[in-house]
Amino acid sequence: MNRRDIVQVAYIVEDIHKAMREWREKLGVGPFFLFENFSLEDMIYRGKASELNIDLAMCFSGGMVFEFIEQKDKTRSVYTEVIEQSGYGFHHWAIRVHDLDRAIKEYGALGCDLAMCGRVAALDARAAYIDMIDETGGMLELIEVAPKVDEFFGNLKIMSDEWDGSRLVIPMAL
Repeated sequence: MNRRDIVQVAYIVEDIHKAMREWREKLGVGPFFLFENFSLEDMIYRGKASELNIDLAMCFSGGMVFEFIEQKDKTRSVYTEVIEQSGYGFHHWAIRVHDLDRAIKEYGALGCDLAMCGRVAALDARAAYIDMIDETGGMLELIEVAPKVDEFFGNLKIMSDEWDGSRLVIPMAL
């Protein structure tokens, strides 16, 4: 397997607004880009069609993206699995891949199951979660490289670099 850089670390939180405030107060990071009712289309969870109601918040610290996920419903998901197993906290790392289907097969050949996948229509890209909890203590998100994805994260990075500290939360939509 080729070297892959981790570009994101994600946490499941019980209260996304509380988590954003605490990270600002204790770690000095921000701003947080908040995506309420984040939509993942064509979602498949453990082989079956599913839907979720989640809020996401992202912030940059240097070149690393930190993500908070708050699931708003009780639908069985990769998030509820981890909450039930170990509680709120760390959930996954994310890497960028050029060929999502190939990467899923590569991880499958290593004995790591596809836990969830879906499409972010506004970015014309797909993402998948690989279950690596037993091996590494977390899931791995595969983010499909696409021009709109690069532009999206590039714009968030620019806004983050220009942040004057006045607004902790910047509401966003896709």
